Amino acid sequence: MTSTIPDDRNEERRRRVLLGPLPAGFLRADGTTENVDADYQAALALQQQLSGSAMPPAGPPLTARLSITIVQAKLVKNYGLTRMDPYVRLRVGHCIYETHTDPSGGKTPRWNKVIHCLLPPGVNSVYLEIFDECSFTMDELIAWAHITIPPAVLNGETHEDWYPLNGKQGDGAEGMINLVLSYSKKYRFRPKSNTLAAAIDLVRGLKNKIDQKQVGPAAVSTFPPVLVVPSTGMGYAAMPMYPHVAQPPHHAPAPPQPMPQPQHQPVTPEQLQQIEEMFPSIDKEVIKSVLEANRGNKDATINSLLQMSE
Repeated sequence: MTSTIPDDRNEERRRRVLLGPLPAGFLRADGTTENVDADYQAALALQQQLSGSAMPPAGPPLTARLSITIVQAKLVKNYGLTRMDPYVRLRVGHCIYETHTDPSGGKTPRWNKVIHCLLPPGVNSVYLEIFDECSFTMDELIAWAHITIPPAVLNGETHEDWYPLNGKQGDGAEGMINLVLSYSKKYRFRPKSNTLAAAIDLVRGLKNKIDQKQVGPAAVSTFPPVLVVPSTGMGYAAMPMYPHVAQPPHHAPAPPQPMPQPQHQPVTPEQLQQIEEMFPSIDKEVIKSVLEANRGNKDATINSLLQMSE
């Protein structure tokens, strides 16, 4: 009976032994493979979006870009008291742009300002205003113009021309402004090449980690997380987001130590008598008060009495 029990135990243990090749998930924590596979699939989808193979079908259509160079203007009158500092305000659709101020520009201001703006569908003109910048009052409107974009510009050509300005002098009688217009039909946001390269490196790194069976948190912690943010309806842009680095604790500076006060020396009759002999013309009570004020310091008392006797 005694020998039968160990034999049964040994037989039970043999049945529990796993013989043959070990499975891929042997001695692996549950859920780790699924997490790595999910990260790999997310990185692969990010690479496809950045490379343009998986652009989102929804969103507004392609928006064209209009480039306007505001070169200079020739005005017929100076509306300033001493000088005139003109600047230009431009409206394209619902967007408003401004140039810098030309100090003392007067009747011939120059800006040479290039403005890049999106041209919404259906917008074929821009509205332009010239103001005089004032220091103590509201900026004064000098001239304005409603400029229609030439058809040649919408066909892709660069067009430069002088346009008449309206104002107090009358329609088209306030002067001229020089503009350079150009138009791009296919303007779409594209991610930078280094961003695409970072996404590709992320995918390759995850794939190598999986192939080497180095799974778990250490397999993906070496790659910086990537945040996918939507642009203006034209694809996605990936921006690297780096983890927050804990700053060392900041210790408040110690308050300055107060200056040590001079020790109080007892006033002895001998010191008082010596000082009285040196200053016979000064009352004894005054000498005693000065000596006590200087905390029994004989030298300081003598200096104070010398200043009093001068």
